Formats: sequence, C-alpha cells, structure tokens
Amino acid sequence: MPPRQGTHADWPSAIRPEVIDAIQSAGIERPWAHQARTAEHALRGESVVVATGTASGKSLAYLAPVLSTLLDGAEEPSGRGATALYLSPTKALAADQRRALADLTAPLGTGIRAAVYDGDTPVEEREWVRQYANYVLTNPDMLHRGILPGHPRWSSFLRTLRYVVIDECHTYRGVFGSHVAQVLRRLRRVCARYGSSPVFLLASATASDPAVAAGRLTGVPVVEITEDGSPRGEVVFALWEPPLTELHGEQGAPVRRTATAESADLLTDLAVQGVRTVTFVRSRRGAELIALIAQERLAEVDRSLPDRIAAYRGGYLPEERRALERALHSGELLGLAATTALELGMDIAGLDAVVVAGYPGTRASLWQQAGRAGRTGEGALAILVARDDPLDTYLVHHPDALFRQPVESTVLDPDNPYVLAPHLCAAAAELPLTEPDLELFGPATEELMPQLEQRKLLRRRATAWHWTRRERAADLTDIRGAGGSPVQVVEAATGRLLGTVDAAAAHTTVHEGAVHLHQGRSYLVKQLDLDDSVALVEEATPPYSTTARDTTAISILETTTEIPWGDARLCFGSVEVTNQVVSFLRRKLITGEVLGESKLDLPPRTLRTRAVWWTVTDDQLDDARVHPQALGGALHAAEHASIGILPLFATCDRWDIGGVSIPLHPDTLLPTVFVYDGHPGGAGFAERAFHTAARWLAATREAIAVCECEAGCPSCIQSPKCGNGNDPLDKKAAIRLLTTLLAGAPEQPPTTE
Repeated sequence: MPPRQGTHADWPSAIRPEVIDAIQSAGIERPWAHQARTAEHALRGESVVVATGTASGKSLAYLAPVLSTLLDGAEEPSGRGATALYLSPTKALAADQRRALADLTAPLGTGIRAAVYDGDTPVEEREWVRQYANYVLTNPDMLHRGILPGHPRWSSFLRTLRYVVIDECHTYRGVFGSHVAQVLRRLRRVCARYGSSPVFLLASATASDPAVAAGRLTGVPVVEITEDGSPRGEVVFALWEPPLTELHGEQGAPVRRTATAESADLLTDLAVQGVRTVTFVRSRRGAELIALIAQERLAEVDRSLPDRIAAYRGGYLPEERRALERALHSGELLGLAATTALELGMDIAGLDAVVVAGYPGTRASLWQQAGRAGRTGEGALAILVARDDPLDTYLVHHPDALFRQPVESTVLDPDNPYVLAPHLCAAAAELPLTEPDLELFGPATEELMPQLEQRKLLRRRATAWHWTRRERAADLTDIRGAGGSPVQVVEAATGRLLGTVDAAAAHTTVHEGAVHLHQGRSYLVKQLDLDDSVALVEEATPPYSTTARDTTAISILETTTEIPWGDARLCFGSVEVTNQVVSFLRRKLITGEVLGESKLDLPPRTLRTRAVWWTVTDDQLDDARVHPQALGGALHAAEHASIGILPLFATCDRWDIGGVSIPLHPDTLLPTVFVYDGHPGGAGFAERAFHTAARWLAATREAIAVCECEAGCPSCIQSPKCGNGNDPLDKKAAIRLLTTLLAGAPEQPPTTE
C-alpha cells in the first residue's frame, strides 16, 4: 500500500474551543476532512458511521462532538448534564480508549468524568459510575446483562443520554452481531421510556456498504463517511507460503511446515533485529505456542530477549491482560503473539511489523490486523503466512483476491428466532412489552409472541406481555453465541483458576487428554466435568499438541428456496445437525506430524440451523465420469474445499461453518453436499453462500485444480477438522464433478433480496 497525503478541513463552529485546544495539544493542528464531516453530522443529531482506514483518527471524529456536548451539559445547574455511552467489542479496547481519553481530557478539568464499566470493574466503583460518570465505556455483554436489566439504577444516566458510540462496528456480524442488534433495540426502548433518543456514532476501519450494515445493526437511518482524509505511510505486504517438508500426513499427502512454526521464526528474526512486532494468530493455543517457540529460540541468541516476548489472548484473568497491555504500550515488550482480542482499534504506537499467522477469515480482519503496523505514519511491514489450507493457498496464488477486491458485506440476521426470542423476554423483564413495541424488534416478533406465551416464558395481562419467572431473563442467552456457562480451567493440584473456555469449544479444546496452553506453560487435561463446567488440568510438557475429531449427521427440516442448476438442484433451508466429538489426534509441535489417535466418550450435541446444499443426478455423475467407487471421495473433497473457500464470499471463519457430504442422503435420495452455519438458527453465512453459489463453487473448483499436489493435501481438499481422517477423498473426481455442476449454473446469481 503506497503512502497517501492527507486532506485537512476545519472543525464545526459548535465544537468548543477548549476541546479544539486539547486536540491540538495532542498533536492534531487541524482535523482531517472525514473527522470534520463526522462531527458535523453528529452535532446535527444524525447517526453516522465513519468507515475509514486504520489509524485515520476515527476516535477524534466522534470524540470532538461528544466532549463538546458533555462539557455543555456539565455547566447545567443539575451538574450531570448530557451523557454518552461507548460500546467496544472487547475489554482491552475499552481500557485502551479510557487511557487515551484520560490524556486528551486532562486539560478539560472535571467536566468529563469517564469510567470503564465492565465485568472487571470492582463492585465498590460501580455505584460511582452509575451516579456520576458522564462518559461510560462498556461492552455489549455488560449492556445486555448489567445495565439494561438494572435500568432504574441508571435512570439519571439514560435520561440524558445523547450519544452512543459503537466502535469497530464491523465486528458485530453473524450471531454475535444479531444479538447486539437486538440489545441496541432494547437500549433504544428503555431510553425512550426515560425521554431520550440518542444519536449513534459508529466507527469501522473496514466495512462494505457501511450505512446499510450500521442501519441494520442499530435499526435507525445512518449517514456514511467513507472518504479517508488522513495520510498513511507505505506498507509493504508480503504473502508467505511455508515450504513443503519431507514428511507425509494423512493418506500419504505432502505436509508443509506449519504457519505456527513459520510465524514463530519470523517473530524471532524480527525481535533479534529490534523490530517491534505483533503476530496475530487465530486460536488461543496458537498464540501461546508461537510465543513459546519464539522465547525458546531467542534464549539461544540473547538471554535478555525471551522476557520481551509474550502471548495475549482471551481467557486470561483481568490482571494478566492489564499487565500485558501496559507492557506493550511502554515498549517493555518487543513482540507479542495475540489473538483477535488485540486486533481491534488499540493504539499500539510504534509497531514496525505485523505477522498474520493464517488468513483471519475475512479481508476486513486482514486489513484491520495489518493496519496495526505503521500507526505513526511511518512505513511498515505486514506478512500473511499461509496455512496448509485451501483458502490460504488460493490467496497466495491469487493475490488479486486480496488486493483488488472490496471487503465483505457484514452479515447479520436480527430476525433469527433463536436470537430474537430471548431478547423479547429480556425486554419484557425490563419493561412490559406492548403492541407498539413489537415493530421495534422486527417483523418476526408478532409470530414469536404466541410461542413465548405457550412456553410460559411470557404472560399477557391486559395490553402488555410480562416476564413472570424468578430467574433473570437476560440469562436466557449468551450474546457471544457460546451456548452455556464458560468452562473453568482449574489446576488440579492447587485449585488455582487459570482461565476459562467457551462452552461451545469445551468438547474440542479441554476434553480429557487435551493439551492446554496458558501463559507459556503446558497443561494436560485430566478431567472434563460438563455438569459443573470445570476442566481439571496438571502442568506437563508433552512434545505434541492435540486436535479433536468429530462425526456429523444432518437432516432437512424445511427447504426455503430451491432452484435448478441444469439437472442439479441448489437449495437453502433449515436443517438439524447432530455432532459428536469421538477422538483426538496427537501431533508434533513443529511439523504437525500425526503421532497417534485416542478415542473419547463425549455426549452428542444437536444444532438446528440453516444450510445451503446441492444435489446431482446419476446422469450428471456419468457425464463427469465419477464412478460409484469414487463418488464418496469426490463429494467429500468438494465439501472440504467449499468450506475452506466460503470465507472469501461471506464474513465468516472456517470454524463458523460445517459440512456434510453423503452419496445417498435419505431426505434428497441423491448425492448431496451440505454446508451449514455452526450457530443455532443460522448466522447468515449459508444464505450468503446460496446467493453467491456460482462464484463460490467456481473458486472452489479453481482452488482444487491449481494445487500442485497429485492426490489431495491440506492445501486443497484435506480438512483439519475432518472426523473421518480425510478418507475418502478423490481430487480429480471432485474437479470433474464441480465442472459438471457449474455447467448448469444460471447466468445470473440467485437472489431473494
């Protein structure tokens, strides 16, 4: 990305002089054009989304009008005056914003009383925040579970709420985004009860159709600002494919060096040269492993360097996270291996390089992570290290798919009944639901209300529905889609709490025998108690990592849409998926070589969700020269590759979706391939796949065809989470099958918009 010159403007006249002085003292003499335009819309009472590049000063775009308004209110006789709410997807970003805000507002005196209010806020501080703070920084989780259910205690704050700032709004996608959309509707309803109607100010470094996405998230019309007026230093972007090794994996496939090992080497080399670097990795275990490998290798070079490398991920205790954030800001840390918990918006000043260990699932996330480097306007280096995966391999061989394509549309579905139902209950618990309220929550609400009455979750009295149960309605759902209480990871010998794991991930990450990494230390899971949500571990140093394996069955509940592709059929609808983790593999740490497999006895889990599927006929199989003995391998290979490629077309991660391929499915009575959303009720990914099926499946075929391997490998048709040991797979038959399928695709992609 070449350097870019900036375009200046002037702050609107309504911005108070002392706020302008504070901004200038921070080094900003005049605002960039997008900052001034955002402030103008905000001061006019218009909700606005500013979607400009990383480090373009979006925080000042919304802070200038917010701080001016809060200072105006502080001069009112009541003293409380106007208030503002800041929502961040992560605690780390809220804490970082609070630090930056403290520096900016120090010259403004006591007119700005900002405070963080989240799960880490001590109980003794919470009352002060409710009574006196006029700028509260929190997250959607705390809004859902704490602020809205306790709105009477927040009445003075909500009564004067002028602005709601939603930072990094592109992260609110899929099931999480759908939940947050309903939380924001609940917020608007409670605010209306107290006589306020806040303006929404949204910020995103990366978004497609930002006004549409922001409007769907908030439920109000939103103006978009997309022309970036800020300067930017040059970023050199490298696509890095690890070399093939002499090892062979499942079914004799060639094995590349892992992205984890390659990224650890890059982090080591950069640290030796004094280059401040963050390595982003998709999994918590990967972050721990990269930090551990880099520390070991740095110790061989300079014994002072290992202590300047660390891991950062979700699941750490609050004090651990805050200590790492301080060390990163101070420069004490030279390198960090981090999950996306550190991706969003944190002002990591002085970074020289970013290593991205594996494509993060969307172009939006890739640019967000790469944008962490060079934030001071200087040149920077970004490296994408490809995993042995169909999508990563496709991208390093087709760079235009990254550099010449817009970021993806944000996919969310607030009308998902699995999302909407618990929020209607929570809303009724906050204030009885009336007929006029139903329109606020969307068109699916009216159909759901009788069902909630039948299930005795709500009771209608006169003109309103009431929550009548003793338990808290807000506890009916986890807005992160985790599906239950987090599993606590406890050291068996001492009883010490190491951290937590999402309930949905427990079967695959903390099953008995799993290797669990925490703060550079390795632990073996001795017992997983699902009833008490506890995993007991003991410290150990096994020379391997573990990967869970599962089996999946699927049945069709309803076909919503069906279109012909020649003799083939492309369908979208509701399905029921039954999944069971049955075993786990032990793999060598550096090479990924499989050392062995152990059986597990865990209960099956059932998921009702949405799926896209396609069928082919016997005549088409004959045309494709796919013989009966090769059919299972052809379908299986096409399924794996299509799952790997779908993140190019929907804002999903490979791990957000699943698939099943069956030579003769009992519901279709034909060879069928399913790709489904891995969340109850669906997340919009399968629907997006249906609408882009011709391009999606064409890219799938291309990814398989261009791979250099002979019979299939992890770069094209093998899956890291296959429950069948990647057997059977038939690369050549899959190419012929997809070619025949695509020959019948309609010229125009199907739409039901």
